[in-house]
Amino acid sequence: MWAKKTLGILLSLILSLFALPYATPHLFAFGGGRQDAGQPREVEVTGRVRLVGTSRFPSLVISGEERDWFIDGGEREKLMGLQQQVVTVRAQKHTYEMRLANGLVSHSHYVLRNIVIVRVEGER
Repeated sequence: MWAKKTLGILLSLILSLFALPYATPHLFAFGGGRQDAGQPREVEVTGRVRLVGTSRFPSLVISGEERDWFIDGGEREKLMGLQQQVVTVRAQKHTYEMRLANGLVSHSHYVLRNIVIVRVEGER
């Protein structure tokens, strides 16, 4: 009796593992990312602090003129209270290439670390 149950569970597990990539292709679309080579550069960025993403996976960004700069998780506390305000920060820029499963570059992901707030618009 227990052998039939075990075999049934094992068979359903094997079938679900084969069916999962076909049922949810968006989960398997992206490959890994590659960090930029060399030392991170220091940049000065001006833009509006925004919270983006979903309620389960929020990200804090500074939306500048050219791109969105993602804030490293350890640095979020510095800027969390400045949401929807325009700030200028000095930080180290890290770039990650986001690659598709076939190896092609999808886009670059720009992350700021070691942030120092230079100016908050409206404050003197």
